[in-house]
Amino acid sequence: MTRTASLAIARTVGRLSRRLGRGGGTSAPGKVLLRMRPGAIEELAAGLPMGSLVISATNGKTTTARLVAACMGAEGWRVLGNPAGANLLSGVATALLDGSARRPRPQVGLFEVDEFALPEVARRLRPRVLVLMNLFRDQLDRYGELEAIADAWAAMVRDLPGDTVLVLNADDPAVAELGHGTTRRVVYFGIDDPSAALPELPHAADSTRCRHCAAPLAYDRVVLGHMGDWHCTACDRRRPAPDVRATRVTLDGTTGLDLEIATPDGPVSAPVAVPGMHNAYNATAAAAAAIALGIAPSRIGPALASADAAFGRAERVRVDGREAVLLLAKNPAGANVTVQTVLLDPDPLHLLVALNDRTADGHDVSWIWDVDYEPLLPRLERLTVTGDRAYDMALRFVYAGLDRERVTVLERPEAALDAALAALPDGRTLYVLPTYTAMLGLREVLVRRGAAEAFWHDS
Repeated sequence: MTRTASLAIARTVGRLSRRLGRGGGTSAPGKVLLRMRPGAIEELAAGLPMGSLVISATNGKTTTARLVAACMGAEGWRVLGNPAGANLLSGVATALLDGSARRPRPQVGLFEVDEFALPEVARRLRPRVLVLMNLFRDQLDRYGELEAIADAWAAMVRDLPGDTVLVLNADDPAVAELGHGTTRRVVYFGIDDPSAALPELPHAADSTRCRHCAAPLAYDRVVLGHMGDWHCTACDRRRPAPDVRATRVTLDGTTGLDLEIATPDGPVSAPVAVPGMHNAYNATAAAAAAIALGIAPSRIGPALASADAAFGRAERVRVDGREAVLLLAKNPAGANVTVQTVLLDPDPLHLLVALNDRTADGHDVSWIWDVDYEPLLPRLERLTVTGDRAYDMALRFVYAGLDRERVTVLERPEAALDAALAALPDGRTLYVLPTYTAMLGLREVLVRRGAAEAFWHDS
């Protein structure tokens, strides 16, 4: 079959998917295209004159891609990406397919990619810049332990084109190790604000041994999970000096943060409209990616300030006259930092926690017992839980010590949302902490009520 015919058929699949209400057509067209033309990604990516930037991590891919897109937009570049979150091979193929029909044609690709799918995507895309942000335990039934992903990433890095620039998180030991001994250009980023330090390494920290010699790691400063100023207790491995570093991080409650970032090309200052220390890392990673692309610091700061939250990631909505904030929480590290972010609100807290165990969430939900929900209890006025595993989550909070009278369990997401909103006092915010598919389900309710747009509209 000719290339023209294959592209036409795949585009028709996308239109039918949207028309039949089967989603946004963000994956199915790519699946069909790759079945007909296995080399379609390589063919279509060759049409991007400025190449591609690829972002991967356990946590923060979507937000960081949104921030990088703002930086590219500030340069006036025509950007092609997958902002709806279809981050497997089929999603990348769909994005390239859509881009091939645009006039004028996109100049540069910006793709967030699932960490397990990354090696194959990178092999096909041959990215100009590869941003690797963090590795945490996630979906253990699908991925196995994070060391398996780290091993796959190390093999991938060895096979990248020599001119691919690596942008690596110096504060994550497993990610930083990927740059050791390489001759390619590496841009390291990290957080250097002493006030951002935690009192100790969290009990659920994931990467606690040296990737080189397997000896225990020690920390002079911990910022988030296992990320910080680390060194090996047995060999010479230690945190590389970051080229791009956040020297000041000011958390502005649950609404945003303010950053001062030092770069080799000059300082970047930016208020960022997403809250929490995890988003300080995301914004610093975005600044490092922009520096790797040659974007001037004078453009990076305003661009970061102009970006809004991605769907489900500190997304604020008004529903039935009340304010709700969706904070995706899908693994121990992400949930812990979400808890810390919610606690920045000085008012008594109302939470809706949604736990699913579907394929995209991971079938094993035992990770909720590694989340430090306990600090919420003194401030938690009302908890509503929902989802496929609602009773597991309710049990977790009861074991933590929450009075059962303050817990409402409703398995249907729409009923749970209504109950949580009904119990919310005037002028207060409902914080919604869902896993991935639970977030999509709740957003479907919000879309029906006109409180949000379908997530694929960003595409």
